[in-house]
Amino acid sequence: MLIWIIAAVLAAIVIIIFAAAPVRRSLITPSIYALFKRILPPMSDTERDALEAGTTWWDADLFSGRPDWKKFLKLPPPTLTAEERAFMDNEVRQLCEMVDDWEATQVWQGLPAAAWQFARDKGFLGMIIPKHYGGKAFSAYMHSQVVMMLSTRCSALAVQVMVPNSLGPAELLLHYGTDQQKDYYLPRLAKGEEIPCFALTSPYAGSDAAAIPDTGVVCMGQHEGRETLGLRVSWNKRYITLGPIATLLGLAFRVEDPDGLLAPDTKPGISCALIPANHPGVVIGRRHWPLNAVFQNGPTSGKDVFIPMEWIIGGPQQIGKGWRMLMECLAAGRAISLPSASVGTAKLAVRGTSAYCAIRRQFNTAIGKFEGVQEALARMGANLYMMDAARRLSALAVDLGEKPAVISAIAKYHVTERGREVVNDGMDILGGKGICMGPSNFLARAYQQIPIAITVEGANILTRCLIIFGQGAIRAHPYVLKEMRSTADSDQQRGLKDFDAAFFGHMRFTIANSVRALWYSLTGGISAPVPKGAASEMAPYYRAVGRLSTVFALMTDLSMFTLGGDLKRRERISSRLGDALSMLYLISAALKRYEDEGRQEKDAPYVHWSVRDALCKAQDALDGVLANFPSRPAALLARLLAFPFGLPYAPPSDKIGAQIATAMQTHDGARERLLAGSFLADDLRDPVACGELAFGLISLVEDIERRLKPAIKEGKLPPVPQSLPDMENWIAAAAAQGLVMPEERRAMSDFARYTDLSVHVDDFPPDLNAAADASKRRQMAPPAGGRVTAAEEAAPSARPL
Repeated sequence: MLIWIIAAVLAAIVIIIFAAAPVRRSLITPSIYALFKRILPPMSDTERDALEAGTTWWDADLFSGRPDWKKFLKLPPPTLTAEERAFMDNEVRQLCEMVDDWEATQVWQGLPAAAWQFARDKGFLGMIIPKHYGGKAFSAYMHSQVVMMLSTRCSALAVQVMVPNSLGPAELLLHYGTDQQKDYYLPRLAKGEEIPCFALTSPYAGSDAAAIPDTGVVCMGQHEGRETLGLRVSWNKRYITLGPIATLLGLAFRVEDPDGLLAPDTKPGISCALIPANHPGVVIGRRHWPLNAVFQNGPTSGKDVFIPMEWIIGGPQQIGKGWRMLMECLAAGRAISLPSASVGTAKLAVRGTSAYCAIRRQFNTAIGKFEGVQEALARMGANLYMMDAARRLSALAVDLGEKPAVISAIAKYHVTERGREVVNDGMDILGGKGICMGPSNFLARAYQQIPIAITVEGANILTRCLIIFGQGAIRAHPYVLKEMRSTADSDQQRGLKDFDAAFFGHMRFTIANSVRALWYSLTGGISAPVPKGAASEMAPYYRAVGRLSTVFALMTDLSMFTLGGDLKRRERISSRLGDALSMLYLISAALKRYEDEGRQEKDAPYVHWSVRDALCKAQDALDGVLANFPSRPAALLARLLAFPFGLPYAPPSDKIGAQIATAMQTHDGARERLLAGSFLADDLRDPVACGELAFGLISLVEDIERRLKPAIKEGKLPPVPQSLPDMENWIAAAAAQGLVMPEERRAMSDFARYTDLSVHVDDFPPDLNAAADASKRRQMAPPAGGRVTAAEEAAPSARPL
């Protein structure tokens, strides 16, 4: 009897869902519609603007439970034009050669004046501005490449170039400015005549920027000798990058119109304006000092500063639309700036650390051969591969015309977090060298400053808890936003019709994902689609993403149906769901990169390690949702559908990790692809350059040492020493006995010298006057560019055999 009752209930549900729409809308839908209208929390204007800002892209496919791999792999690989390549090879490299991170932080406490002027003169501040305004009109991918390379050289340089091309006056003017504003400001910004900043954050409105307390009261006032309609603006802002040196202040504030002076159809609210920094009443404060980073950053304020209405970006018709403007621009800019800077920092860490592992010896063995070191090194390499893949894919989305709000949040959060892991692993490997400050330490500043990227453009805790899933569940889900819009429709009949289509479409969607999840779990996902023509060794990963995408879609619906509006406050659950979505995006990026780069066999270990690691993190996140789900019966049902036999994916093996560690210590194309787009100085004062020179000789030196082992065993030579003086004497003794050729002696001598420079740790006077010491070091540098090149150092006149 019970079986028949259950069958009857199931049959009734199916009939309801698939019944003819007119019958359903008259008998069933009105009650559900009324319930939804009653229980859905009201949406504020700022929440609506945030949700509707930007576009959906691959994230919508992942939310669907059925990602379209064919469409995805047909996307073109990101590329540079000939003009962009020339700029990278010339102007970008020239700019990198003009700065030194240690000197910037210890001598200049900022960028050298010549380097900053070069950046302005050569158009670095106008990369996103169209050519007819005098800008470079570079692609988003090019923008990303520039920021990444600059980040491998000097953090202050990267930030001060990055910010004018990200969320700021130029970006806002391009999309929303009046023709008059564009014609005046964009050429000046492109030429570097104006230095822009944008002031959003207030002391009591940080991540909650929609709660801006700064106000602009509509009033009449004097401007240029005449009375005009304008705003009396008061603000107090902090953390404003370029603020201390800005000539043009972009400002977000809340417009108030107590006297009703605005047009009747104008709704006051958050607005954005451009104010010259020398305008009466504008206060440019002193500098902040964020974790020893020396990019220009500081507060600004003003009290009852009168500005004319035409200084509103877009004119008076854009009053009250500032929050939407900011959210739409941030949706694109957040996908580029910080991910690119973090990848650059990671490339610096990986280049320096992998070379150090190959040349630094302990117990007469290169430290890179120790399994403990290899474990950390493998994490560094695999994380960098996936970080760079996500950076490339996210920039491609912007170049394709998308404003990927959810994807940009994923890229910002996970690329910066993995960047932190890469730097931490590098510090662990470097040991004592990593913790002693000085020009010989290539990683300490990155270690100090990595929390900056974690914090800005949406603190990572906020991004993970509220944005990735919170925004994605509504924007990228195929039905949720439609349901919400229909319940808010003032036309009852139209709203009911739209709600009926969305709600019962949602029901069919959930049932389909439930069935598919169970089928994949029973079959191990073997029937999940694999794109035609994809690399066969990667097929299991395409299937795994398809399976977990289905489970993710199912659990998203389960969470929304069960928790309703309370899901917004269940941040641990929404965070874990966001983690699962993020891992699926990162895996997609790694698989796409592998295809784009021609399925390089030597790159496969990076893909295998990073994808397997991400699969484990995705399933662990979903398992964490189920383990902590408030409704235990619902959690049990979901677990039976998704993971009836336990969690299916295992972490990367030690064998794959060893392959990566070996590859990172091998001078070949795979390592060069991993580090592509990073700057390498031709300067023997640079520890990374010295490490690379020694690394380039390691294979030859090891061959010579193997050949000389019999001589050591016979007592003709002592064991290979470690220190430079002893090594020079050892090489001389081998040469005197005719055991090495002159060119081999030179190679071994060079290797010993470069290695000694690489492992060197700096010391300072008792008062630690590092700035004076660095200044002395700079003054002692050769006059030709202030550099000691490898070619000059190796000149025959200076290098007797």
